[in-house]
Amino acid sequence: DDDLVSVDTDDTEPVTVEPAKTNLSKRRTIDNLLEERRLQKQLADYDFDF
Repeated sequence: DDDLVSVDTDDTEPVTVEPAKTNLSKRRTIDNLLEERRLQKQLADYDFDF
């Protein structure tokens, strides 16, 4: 039984690692989009006549 438990923990480790990486990449994508929107709003607030 102990051997089966150790095998189960080995099987679950890669599964928990992948979502963490995808969640991090999703978070970075969202952060980049929000920053881009914020910067575009700042640019829109300035009325430059070029």
